[in-house]
Amino acid sequence: MAVGLQTAEGEALSEPQHTEPATHSVLASLREMIVTGQIAANAPLRAEGLAAQLGVSRTPIRNALAVLSAEGLVNYGVNRGYTARAVSIDDVLASIEVRAALEAMAARQFVQRGCEPQVLDAMRRAVASARMIVDRGDWSEQIEAEWYHLNWVFHRAIHHGCHNSVLRAAIRMTLIYPIFGDALRLCPSIAANVPPRLRQVPTATPPHIARSQADHGRLLTAIESGDSGEAERLMSGHVLATKQRLNDAVIRS
Repeated sequence: MAVGLQTAEGEALSEPQHTEPATHSVLASLREMIVTGQIAANAPLRAEGLAAQLGVSRTPIRNALAVLSAEGLVNYGVNRGYTARAVSIDDVLASIEVRAALEAMAARQFVQRGCEPQVLDAMRRAVASARMIVDRGDWSEQIEAEWYHLNWVFHRAIHHGCHNSVLRAAIRMTLIYPIFGDALRLCPSIAANVPPRLRQVPTATPPHIARSQADHGRLLTAIESGDSGEAERLMSGHVLATKQRLNDAVIRS
């Protein structure tokens, strides 16, 4: 599953379909494999092997590795080539804090520029669909994936709707933890430091998901009313809530 990390490229709000994945799709897949531990820390990243594994040519692999090196997720050595970098708890928490500031700026600029009707409609649909999931009350890995996909659509609309490519690139560089699911389970540096019960998939809608869904509703209201300051404030708190939850889980363990 490589849904949520595909917040990096392209203007469309739906996932692009290609015969061969473009570089941004390969980038999303490799980023996910690193942050979830599918590729072990310090493991060598060989273009030939990764190309065969992902079913693509070596060119998008090389392009993606160069981007990941700039983002700090992989290391490059003249004699060693690319290797996956270990992602620490501090890395994850720091990235969320920086992302909160950047996403808050994106939300403010998104409102100030004026929301395009089709983008706002897509956000309304995403919020409504996600609300239906939350209101059903049941939960599973599949339901989690559905909700996080809609979460991705909502945030991606703001990232691209602010029409600031520099800001969007900066946000992309902070996405070093799984935003397509619960980082308590999916990010090895976090999961290794919390008790097993916190890593289990619940059977009912988790409280943090309900709170996040409520945040989206309030954000949408601020955006629709043209209140850029409120949208900025709400987005900052929305993202920082994730940092607080992860930090609390690690401390309690």
